[in-house]
Amino acid sequence: MIGQFIRRVTGQGGTLTLDDPTGWYSSDRPLFGGKEMQAMKLPAVNACIEIISDSIAKMPVYLMDSGTRERVTDHPALRLLTGRPTEALTAFDYHKLMESRRIAYGNAYALILRDKWGVPVELLPIAPGAMMPLLDSNAKLWYVGINPKTQEYRKFWPEDVLHYKAFSTDGLEGVSYLRRGAETIETALQAQRYEGNYYKNGGQVSGVLATETDLSNKTYFDEDGNAIDLKNRIRENWESIHSGADNAFRIAVLDQGLKYTPLTATNRDAQFIETKAASVEDIARLFNIPFYKLGAGKESYAANTQAAIEYMQRTLSPIVSEHEQEDTHKLLLESESARGLQLRRNMMGELRGDWSARGAWYQTMHQNGVYSVNDIRALEDLPDVPGGDARLASLNYVPLEDFGDLSRSRNGGGNGREGGE
Repeated sequence: MIGQFIRRVTGQGGTLTLDDPTGWYSSDRPLFGGKEMQAMKLPAVNACIEIISDSIAKMPVYLMDSGTRERVTDHPALRLLTGRPTEALTAFDYHKLMESRRIAYGNAYALILRDKWGVPVELLPIAPGAMMPLLDSNAKLWYVGINPKTQEYRKFWPEDVLHYKAFSTDGLEGVSYLRRGAETIETALQAQRYEGNYYKNGGQVSGVLATETDLSNKTYFDEDGNAIDLKNRIRENWESIHSGADNAFRIAVLDQGLKYTPLTATNRDAQFIETKAASVEDIARLFNIPFYKLGAGKESYAANTQAAIEYMQRTLSPIVSEHEQEDTHKLLLESESARGLQLRRNMMGELRGDWSARGAWYQTMHQNGVYSVNDIRALEDLPDVPGGDARLASLNYVPLEDFGDLSRSRNGGGNGREGGE
C-alpha cells in the first residue's frame, strides 16, 4: 500500500494520499489563463516567450549513438519528436507549446502513451494545473493528474510523464518566470494601464473644474424622478465630451463660471518613455533575452552578434540540456540508454537566420577537420556530393619538437649552414 503523501498542498485543509484521488486536483492550481495571460498582454513579456519557445521549437532533433558518434535515423521516439507527437500537433507546435508552458507556468507536462511492448506511440500535452508531482512517505516520486484521453484522475509512473521545469526550489516543481518577476511585470503593467488611460482620456491630464458657486448638497431630478448629485453630473458631462481619443483636442465651452485647471504633469515631464524603456530592459534581463531582440538598446552590429552567441550559451543551452536529458531518460528504453543512445537537439538551427555567423562557424569547423563538406551540407539540408566526406587539416601547425625536422625537410633536407655556403 502506498504511504501517505508527505507534503501538504495549499487550500486542501488536509494531507493528500496517493490512494485517494480526493483533492488531487486543486482549485488553486488554475488552468490556462489568470495572471499568466495578463502578463502576456505586455508586448515585452509576450515577445520573450515567443522568442525562446520559437528557438527551442525550430531546433532539429536527432538520435545519436554516443559510442560511435553516428546518428540513428529510425526510431519511434525520434519519429514522434520530429513528426507528429500527437494527431493535433506538428513537432514544431508541440515543442513550442511545451516550452511556452514551461516559461509561463514553471512546468510543462506530456503524457507518454505506449504500446504493449513499451514503445512510445503518442505524446499528449497536459494542461497547466492538471498534473503535479508528489512524493510518498518513502520519497518515491509519482505524478497525479488528468489523463487527457479518458479525463480520469489517477496517478502515473514518472517514466510515463515528460516533465520540463523552470527554476525549482524543491526539485519537484518549477517556478515560472512570471512569478519570479512578478514585481517587474506588475510595474510594467501599471505603466501600460497608465498609458492606456492617458490616451483613453484623449491625452488630457486630470484637473479641477472650479466655480465660485457652492455645489454642496445640490441635487436635481431627472425626467424619471431620480435624484442626481450636481457635482457628479457635471463630472460625467465633462468626461463624456472630452475623454477618449476621438474627443481629443475638442474645444471646451464652460458656463456658470466654471474654470478648468490641470493638476498633473504631462507624460514628457514624468519621463514616461524612459520608464517604459526601463521596464522592457528589466523584462529582457528576467528572461535572459538580448535587448536588441526586443527592439531595446542601441548597440552596434558586432555587439548584437556577440549578444546572439551569449543568448545561445546562457539562455538556450541550459534549456536544451534539460529537454535532451528528459527525453532520453523517458522516451528511450533502458537498454538503449545503456548502450549510449541519446536524443539531442542541433542548436545550429538558431543560426539559420544569421548568414555571416553560420558561414564563419562552418569555415572554422571545416578548416579544423571537425566537419566535412557533406557534414556541412547535411546541416543545410543539402544532399551529399562526391568526395565530400574527406576532412581537412592544416599543415601549418606542428608540435614544437618536430619543428626542426619539418624546417629542414622544407629546405631540401640540408642544414642551414650548408645551404648558405
